[in-house]
Amino acid sequence: MSDKLNIILCWHMHQPWYRESIDGNYRLPWVYLHALKDYTDMASHLEMHPAMKCVVNFTPVLIEQIQDYADQCQSWLDKDQPFYDPLLAHLSGALEIPDCPDKRLELVRACLKANATQMINPFPTYRKMVDMVILDGDQNKINEPALNWFSNQFFVDLLTWYHIAWLGYSLRQNELVQSLIKQGSHFSAKQRRDLISLFADTFNELLPRYKTLSDSGQVELSMTPYAHPIMPLLIDFASMKDTLPEAPVPAYELYPDGMARADWHMEYGIKIFQKAFGCKPKGVWLSEGAVSEAAVRLLQKHDILWTASGEGVWHNSTYLSEIDTHDPATRKRLFSCNQLPDCTTRMFFRDDGLSDMIGFEYQSWNASDAAADFVNHLNNIAAFTGDDAADHVASVILDGENAWEYYPDNAWHFLQALYQGLTNNDKIQPLTYSEVCHSCPTVTLPRLCAGSWVYGSFSTWIGEVDKNLGWDLLVEAKQAYDANIAKLSKTDQQQALLQLAICEGSDWFWWFGDYNPGDSVRDFDQLYRLQLARLYDILKLPQPEKLNHPVSVGGGNADNGGTMRRGHEH
Repeated sequence: MSDKLNIILCWHMHQPWYRESIDGNYRLPWVYLHALKDYTDMASHLEMHPAMKCVVNFTPVLIEQIQDYADQCQSWLDKDQPFYDPLLAHLSGALEIPDCPDKRLELVRACLKANATQMINPFPTYRKMVDMVILDGDQNKINEPALNWFSNQFFVDLLTWYHIAWLGYSLRQNELVQSLIKQGSHFSAKQRRDLISLFADTFNELLPRYKTLSDSGQVELSMTPYAHPIMPLLIDFASMKDTLPEAPVPAYELYPDGMARADWHMEYGIKIFQKAFGCKPKGVWLSEGAVSEAAVRLLQKHDILWTASGEGVWHNSTYLSEIDTHDPATRKRLFSCNQLPDCTTRMFFRDDGLSDMIGFEYQSWNASDAAADFVNHLNNIAAFTGDDAADHVASVILDGENAWEYYPDNAWHFLQALYQGLTNNDKIQPLTYSEVCHSCPTVTLPRLCAGSWVYGSFSTWIGEVDKNLGWDLLVEAKQAYDANIAKLSKTDQQQALLQLAICEGSDWFWWFGDYNPGDSVRDFDQLYRLQLARLYDILKLPQPEKLNHPVSVGGGNADNGGTMRRGHEH
């Protein structure tokens, strides 16, 4: 038996539902841009390091949207079918460059949503074009009168550069992409068609690549409940009181029939996962690592072997269980396979320090030094756990997407050095959670304090005026759904069911609050109200007048990375 410390890297792939409804146009492009930049690079790293093992978690709504983008691109290439995404429609030429000043401004703003240091500045031509449309070097300040001076070709070239900048390091090595970079401007319709053909191939191959990695045993694929809801809050708003006893609560005490809705997100999520990967997941990362005893026992009902959450939840749970965390022997429990009494689903807890080093700190380091520092931290944990290191596991869990745009070359050199360092070390052993569940002893955690990987609480989603208002609107929509669903045709019932699920996603509530950047809050606030309005439309009910008013307006300027949603949000 190995005496090495078990290390698990768990990459969480998540984007919310960005379409205006179940089958509407896309309001934001982050699914396909992250697929081109991050999800494809993450697969490439693993393919190049076959000795590296890890867990990759997919949200079912992300799976569906990746597949939809594959269909969109292929349908346009084969049948000239329209795109549902306006940026791709403009890039392809299917949608002409607008003459209207407001529409031109909207297009330019979209093409500036990229990290300046790592995604714009490395391309001098792109940098020059950006400088031509902004004021005072500030990407949030557009020189609006100047937009009328430029030809349509300028906007076509800006669109092309934006998409080049959002390609992952592995795709940038493609011969077509290299030729576009060298050419610099005056990109033709054929060249852009060839670029979209590359996109189509990438989207079509992406999920099968992960399935191949899973079939080989190198990667364990796990999932999140269907539309990424905060399961403990769906089940019972009172779960927030474990860590936020004094916080204000929504006007409604409960989400109607919340346990049944949580159960549905599990069942439907498994269905989507199985269709994509040909197997049922053994593990579930509950959205945002949000756990409660009721939520974990729901996983047991679905025969889920493992789940995970944040270190803060572990600390709060040990406090509730009156366990002395200052005792070194107790501290080892953080690196253990935990289990509630009479519950077969195992629990693991994220090492926040290690995970956040990758998410926030190493971006400014030399890649080799950063990887060596990370491995050294793991060696120290191995020494701390001592002779029974093999009975323990260090869990590193973070997004497989947003952090990388703050690294040079999309973190390519860092992740290459990291995977090499992890697989060549004689004190640590990369494994998957299912493997650890079968090899490590379990430690009973007498009580589980409800909370998430963000601060160990649910404060990011509830307990503040704007967030609570968002929940009140959702409860009222659910009440309308319950009262009217039986009156609909079977087709409309299914559409209403899926539309309700999208409204139950966690991301809307994440953004509500005056501490979030105004532009991003506006985008998600508008989309949330559109989703609720669409649900009322399907139910054949008038839209409540209150949906015409913002839930939240946020504050400050939006981060120009455009996707600070996960890699750099806490």
